[in-house]
Amino acid sequence: MSEVLSRDASEVRIEPEGLDGLLGIPQGALGIVIFAHGSGSGRLSPRNNHVAAALRQAGLATFLLDLLTPEEEHDRRNVFDIDLLAGRLVLATRWLRQRQETSRLTASYFGASTGAAAALRAAAAEPDVAAVVSRGGRPDLALEVLPAVRAPTLLLVGSRDGPVIGMNERACDALQAEKRLVIVEGAGHLFEEPGTLDEVVRHATRWFLDHLHPSAERS
Repeated sequence: MSEVLSRDASEVRIEPEGLDGLLGIPQGALGIVIFAHGSGSGRLSPRNNHVAAALRQAGLATFLLDLLTPEEEHDRRNVFDIDLLAGRLVLATRWLRQRQETSRLTASYFGASTGAAAALRAAAAEPDVAAVVSRGGRPDLALEVLPAVRAPTLLLVGSRDGPVIGMNERACDALQAEKRLVIVEGAGHLFEEPGTLDEVVRHATRWFLDHLHPSAERS
């Protein structure tokens, strides 16, 4: 999966914070999806790389970003500091708007595990975000800001991820924007079971394409 990514994405760094990312922009990109990874994961996550490669094939640019520096990751408190992670996601969104090659691309967020909470907190602060997709996420960690999220939000949860299903149901009830909760049959928390990650790709791709700016051409 990472081999696919390396052929059509480039290493970039957000300074002075020193945040490393992989930026992939297909020709005629319709928008850009920024990834917020879960605890213990980063821009080289094989599952998120797989999703990102599929999104690029569908005409969406992708930005897989390490929301923490290697030094910051040594302090486990930072890994679960949702406010810090959301702030870094907002920083990345604004950084992309300042780059010539990405300034016109409408941003969306894809969050996994605790990264989903960061994505939703960032979406509450960035009202121009087109859409949010959560994979096996913990949106309950952003429960108090969910009524302020305007971006249409898709919550994807595995049928074998029992406690997280309930967390997502509560989050779905709290969201006031367009929303949908999808239970992926046979999937656990990491969507490692055969075919389950492809279901994530299918649902996420359609959600992002359906909620881009109306002027965007859809495939």
